[in-house]
Amino acid sequence: MRFTKLALPLLGLPLITAKPLVARTDTESVQDLNEQALSALQSLSDNSTETSTTEKRASKCNIFNAKVRKDWKFLSSAEKKKYIAAVKCLQAKPSIADPSFAPGARSRYDDFVAVHINQTLSIHGTGNFLTWHRYFTYAYETALRNECGYTGYQPYWNWLDNTADPSKSPLFDGSDTSFSGDGSFVAHNGSVTANGNVFIPSGKGGGCVTSGPFVDYVINLGPVNPIQDGMEPAPETLGYNPHCLSRDLSSFTASGWLTLPNILNVTVGAAARSVLLFQNELQGRFTDGFLGLHTAGHGVAGGVSGDLFGSPVDPVFFLHHAQVDRIYWIWQALHPFQAKTIAGTITLFNTPPSRDTSVNDLIYLGVNAPSKKIGSLLDTLGGDPLCYIYV
Repeated sequence: MRFTKLALPLLGLPLITAKPLVARTDTESVQDLNEQALSALQSLSDNSTETSTTEKRASKCNIFNAKVRKDWKFLSSAEKKKYIAAVKCLQAKPSIADPSFAPGARSRYDDFVAVHINQTLSIHGTGNFLTWHRYFTYAYETALRNECGYTGYQPYWNWLDNTADPSKSPLFDGSDTSFSGDGSFVAHNGSVTANGNVFIPSGKGGGCVTSGPFVDYVINLGPVNPIQDGMEPAPETLGYNPHCLSRDLSSFTASGWLTLPNILNVTVGAAARSVLLFQNELQGRFTDGFLGLHTAGHGVAGGVSGDLFGSPVDPVFFLHHAQVDRIYWIWQALHPFQAKTIAGTITLFNTPPSRDTSVNDLIYLGVNAPSKKIGSLLDTLGGDPLCYIYV
C-alpha cells in the first residue's frame, strides 16, 4: 500500500490494514482495487516534477484536494436525503432547453434525459462512450450542486451488493433513503436485451414503483426502445409522454453479470490490456450473449431503465454510471501508459461505418454544460473541468 498513515487522513479516509486479496469478500476485493488506484495516483504525484509535497497539495487539482465520490451505502441517512431532495428539485425546475429540440421536456431533469436520447446512437459502442458518460454524470452532479443546493458529490452504486436480491439493496429497498423499490407486479414475459441475444426472465415487478421518494415521480420522455414485454414506445422520440417510474428488479441479471470476476477481468485481467478491450467488455459482447457490466446494470433495474435511449429517466442511472466511471478510473490509474488512449468510431458498433474517434472531438451536452474536447476529460484530476477521486 502506498498510502501512509499521514496521507490517508488528509484524504478523509480511514486507516486501512492491508489484507491478502484472497482473504477478502468480493466487495472488499474491489475496494482493494480502489485503494491500489489511489496508491498509483499518489505515486504519479510523488514522481512529478513539482519540488515539494506542499506545492503539490496547493496545486490546482490533486488527490489531496480532489472532490470525493463515495458508495451510496456509506452516506449517512441525512446525506442520502439531501441528495434525493436535490434530484427531486431538478425534476421540479422548468426545462431551459429549446422546445423545438425536445417538445416533451418539462423539467431541468428532462434536459439531461433529452440529450441522452438524442445522442444515443453516437455515444454507445463508440470511442466516446466512456468520456461522454463521464462528463454527463459530472454535469448532472454540477446541476444538483449549483441549481439545487446539494453540497455533496455524486455517489455510486456498488454493483456487488445484494446481487441475490436487489430489492434488499439500499438503492432499491423502498425506504425514504432509497430511489424507491420494485414495481408493482404486472404479468409479462420478461425482457430481451443485447440486440435480442439475452432474455431476462420476469421478476416480481414490471409496473410502477410502489414505495419510496419517487413513487409519484412523473416521467415526461420515452421510452424509445423498451426491452420489457408489453411496454410500448412513446409515439414521438422526444415528445411528451407522461408515465410512471417502472421497475422489474432482476436477481438473474445482477448475479449473472455484476460479479467480481467480470470486474477483475476489465481492470486487471485479459480485457484490461487495451482501452478497446476494456470498453467493449465493459459494455458487453452482445453477439456472444454477454451483457457486460454496463448493460447488466440497466437490466437489473428493468422497467424504463432498460430503454437504452431513455435510461436516465430512472435516477439510479447516475449512480450506475458513477460506478461505470469508477471502474474506468481504476483501470486508468492501474494502466497509466494507456490511461489517455481512446479507441472506436463515432457510430454505434460502427454502424454505419464511420471514422475513428479523436481526442479533439467535442462532447456536446446542450444546455447542461459547455462543450469539452474528449482529451480534456481523460483525467479526473485534470482540473478543467474534472477534479475528483473515488473511495
